[in-house]
Amino acid sequence: MMYIIDMERFKILDRNQQLLLPYDLRDWVSEDDFVNFVIEAVSSIDVCNFAFNRRGTGSENYHPHVMLSLLIFCYANGVFSSRRIEKASYRDIAVRYILCNTHPDHSTISKFRKDNFEAISEAFLTVLRLAKELKMLKVGTISVDGTKIKASASKTRNVRYDRACELEEQLKLDIAELMKKAETADAENTKLDDSLPEEISRRTTLLQKITEAKKAIEERDKPRIEREKAEFEKKKKEREEKDTPPRGKKPKEPDTQTNPKLITNMTDEDSRVMKHNKTSELIQGYNAQGAVDADGSMLILATYVTTECNDKKQLERIATSVNPEIGTVTTVLADAGYGAEQGVEATEKKGVKVLVSVHSGGLENGRHYDFKPTEDCTNGKKPKRSKKEEKEWVTKMKEAMEEDENRELYRMRMQTVEPVWGIIKQAMGFRQFLTRGINNVSNEWNLVSTAYNFKRLFSMVSAK
Repeated sequence: MMYIIDMERFKILDRNQQLLLPYDLRDWVSEDDFVNFVIEAVSSIDVCNFAFNRRGTGSENYHPHVMLSLLIFCYANGVFSSRRIEKASYRDIAVRYILCNTHPDHSTISKFRKDNFEAISEAFLTVLRLAKELKMLKVGTISVDGTKIKASASKTRNVRYDRACELEEQLKLDIAELMKKAETADAENTKLDDSLPEEISRRTTLLQKITEAKKAIEERDKPRIEREKAEFEKKKKEREEKDTPPRGKKPKEPDTQTNPKLITNMTDEDSRVMKHNKTSELIQGYNAQGAVDADGSMLILATYVTTECNDKKQLERIATSVNPEIGTVTTVLADAGYGAEQGVEATEKKGVKVLVSVHSGGLENGRHYDFKPTEDCTNGKKPKRSKKEEKEWVTKMKEAMEEDENRELYRMRMQTVEPVWGIIKQAMGFRQFLTRGINNVSNEWNLVSTAYNFKRLFSMVSAK
């Protein structure tokens, strides 16, 4: 059976039709769109905080407010690469609205992101100030956590110091041999192998990278060597002053050689091999820290990036890194990864109440049915008590966790900080840094957190 289609019922579309009147940018987005919220909030940031060409030479600059609005909006919507942001300036209506239908190239976007650490930090504070003015942020209890994020580097580019020394010597020999072949061919006036110059260049480049990797490891190990030297001299002096002539065992001579087992990455020397937990795979990455408001807003209040593989030394720093202008932290909630005596005591001395899990099974969260066996499956013996359970601070923390008020408060940790990491990694799609080096990576993580806060505050304002 055949149907007759009435063509008159379709809209007439003609891509060759020219616009009869100039377009109005304000017609592209609605007044209550997220992009207008970003533009208005960023416009309050002082231009003095931005890095741009102030000499007036060369080509015209894009306004810093425009570029920062562009980065925050794109990051909030899962567009992180400078090349993808450049492409979005042609395809995305909201991005074209931010840029007034102009199109900065990817190098301009990348340079602005790299050079404007202070401006991005100010934007981070701006959105928190705005949340406080709107009475949507009340700082008191915070949840802290770290998440591992991949670096812009591969695990296969890691090299140990002892192996780097071996490769350096081998490459020098190989380059010398290739140079000798080239000199012989030149002396005998014979045809030179076409691949020889390329091979020499490739090995020379690799030798340079290996040498730089060695120097990076040596610089990293210098503080350890200096510390051991100072401790040795101190013990030696104390021994000489105590006994005349000196008696007893002499202090052990310090090891002044670089640790041969230290590893560096030839692509991003600041990154480290780490994993999220005992069951996850190893990644080449960074440990991104964050403090999240646990009193309802779920806004990120403080961030930084560290190369430490675990969180044991991070509690005091992250718990006290919230800007006093935003509020005063009274209680910090942390998981078992932050369970270290030094960090807990140092944080409590600063007047902050600490609730940290001392059970790897998460019993504070009400998990009564643990999947782990209560006895060792190999010999039927009960597991040995860990040294951590024998410490006094652990006992005190257990007693604190048994109080109903603290148990109820601690449950907020999982409901606040964990969803934030989920939104950043899953909804926004940020799973890998695009920049390299601890300073650039810290700046990028601050930008990601700022974009999340803008998105979160806009959602709260829209729902009000």
